[in-house]
Amino acid sequence: MQRKQRLLIVEDEVAIRTGLVDVFVYHGFDVDFAADGISGLDMASSGRYDLIMLDVMLPGRNGFEVCEAIRNGDREQAIIMLTAKSTDDDVIQGLALGADDYVTKPFSVAQLVLRVQAVLRRTCSSATEEAVMRLGNGIEIDVLNLCAYINGTSVRFTRREIEVLQYLYEHSDRPVPRDELLNKVWGYARHMDIETRTVDIHVAKLRRKIESDASQPQHLVTIRGGGYRLMSGH
Repeated sequence: MQRKQRLLIVEDEVAIRTGLVDVFVYHGFDVDFAADGISGLDMASSGRYDLIMLDVMLPGRNGFEVCEAIRNGDREQAIIMLTAKSTDDDVIQGLALGADDYVTKPFSVAQLVLRVQAVLRRTCSSATEEAVMRLGNGIEIDVLNLCAYINGTSVRFTRREIEVLQYLYEHSDRPVPRDELLNKVWGYARHMDIETRTVDIHVAKLRRKIESDASQPQHLVTIRGGGYRLMSGH
């Protein structure tokens, strides 16, 4: 029998938490939950979960703190943040701390289920074709260990950041549109009509890591009207 995928929901609002647990159990998940950031982090640190759904506004420790602590210990854990805040600063902070994506309340439960399934599909099926990505200027990224040594500094990546780089690396002969990255890296079907800045913010994070000057990128460039292109050395 195939193992059920395990989901941890960290949400302090009882009605939302109960509804989400019921929905995901109905869709075949093995679901645990926590009502505060401290117990949520304790459960998340067990490493038992395929995906963690994390509310931002939590008692004890907020979702940003929990996300950062999880990511410091595990750069591959799939995390989706739930937030009532939709301002750019809040979205950027959540993704900068390592979340794979965010969903703004109020949300469509049906779309949330699809997004969770998409993230898990990508997480379970991601396979590395090349162990090292060479970007020129002596930059070599260790794909398996999610790290690189750039300009004399050790740089660490999340699994999602590596997946973005890898897709751009494999298609470096052309610009890759944002929607294609959402489809191929996040697994979101084109018909889902996802409103998210996750691609742009992941690209911004990557530029800060691989570029000498993120404001004038030489490796990960924007092609007006075309998307993003990785100018690699392979």
